[in-house]
Amino acid sequence: MGKDERRGARRDRNKRSFKRIPELGYYFIVTDARETEVNYLHGFRDSIPPELRNRLVIKVITASTFDLLTRCLEMAAIEPQYRKPWVVFDRDQLRDFDNIIADAKRQSVNVGWSNPCLEIWFHAYFSDMPVNNTPAKCIDALSAVFKKHAEQEYSKTDVNIYTKLCRYGDEKAAIDTANRRYKLYDCDKKPSEMLSATTLYQLINGVRNKCPTLLEALRSYGGFLCRECGAFA
Repeated sequence: MGKDERRGARRDRNKRSFKRIPELGYYFIVTDARETEVNYLHGFRDSIPPELRNRLVIKVITASTFDLLTRCLEMAAIEPQYRKPWVVFDRDQLRDFDNIIADAKRQSVNVGWSNPCLEIWFHAYFSDMPVNNTPAKCIDALSAVFKKHAEQEYSKTDVNIYTKLCRYGDEKAAIDTANRRYKLYDCDKKPSEMLSATTLYQLINGVRNKCPTLLEALRSYGGFLCRECGAFA
């Protein structure tokens, strides 16, 4: 190896050695959704106070349903000592729902699943989690309670859905509600048999416990951060 190559190798090692490691965690999340889940997760990520963003990192990417686990493992393999891998998806009409969850757990990947769809988790922000066995019924139930509390129509494409849920609902109560529902089911139940349940609350709660000022940053402004214009409304 020549002198220049040795010097370059040393520079690369130095860069790696001085790379800042997020002390509160590096969450790597892969979802198969293009809008609802992505908008919610981006809003959750963006609600982290600026002073903590170097200490707590959340990355969100999309992949096809059957590439979720592969893509997550590929990215988690980069500096695995501090990356926390998650896959997020709904049951909906997915036939391999239980198998994907089991495969992820075998490979130490966390799973934020919702049955039948993400809207059951949104519903928990406002009240209970009504038992619905189809996405259509679940979305109808959420739409009614969302309109009652927010005085506006629910939209699956709303880029500000996370902060609206926090503004008009209660995230801590949602976590408690989802946790109670999950624990109601027998541990032998398959996720596909656990109607109107979700494990996404575990991701949200895990980050909240490391970042207690997550919602206070929003409430101090008396409103919510608009991701379209960057202002608090």
